Amino acid sequence: MAKFSRKKGKGTPKISTASLPDIIFILLFFFMVVTVMKDSDLKVDVNYPYATELQKLEKKSLVSYIYIGKPKERYQKSYGSAPRIQLNDAFATIDDIPLFLEKEKVKIPEQQRPLMTASLRTDKDVTMGIVTDVKIKLRKVNQLKVNYSSKPRTDDL
Repeated sequence: MAKFSRKKGKGTPKISTASLPDIIFILLFFFMVVTVMKDSDLKVDVNYPYATELQKLEKKSLVSYIYIGKPKERYQKSYGSAPRIQLNDAFATIDDIPLFLEKEKVKIPEQQRPLMTASLRTDKDVTMGIVTDVKIKLRKVNQLKVNYSSKPRTDDL
């Protein structure tokens, strides 16, 4: 009868790292594709007012944001400290709103254009004069769906 002997000193086999670069590149590619870039750089300070009756917007792709607030400190030397309007990444005047909305409408399919909403992201300390001027301009260009952005009110306030 033959004797079988155990070989000592043989540990577990090493893990192959040959596929590690492939996995890293797949993860890198995944995050590059999935990552969403920031839409716009805020140049105005917007401290949203509080509200109790809030509704979430259904399709954010159909929303055009109009920011109204005091320019940030780094822009106050050239633009002053009076409330300003920001459309996308640039300061604008009230007369620039129709062109801005037209450019936004071109980006979405034609059947969804009537569903487009203009969202006013206004600082709580801004006077209603500039907000009313913006609303009148929106009415003149037949943008009747207007939304006001705000923060949810808590009971502590």
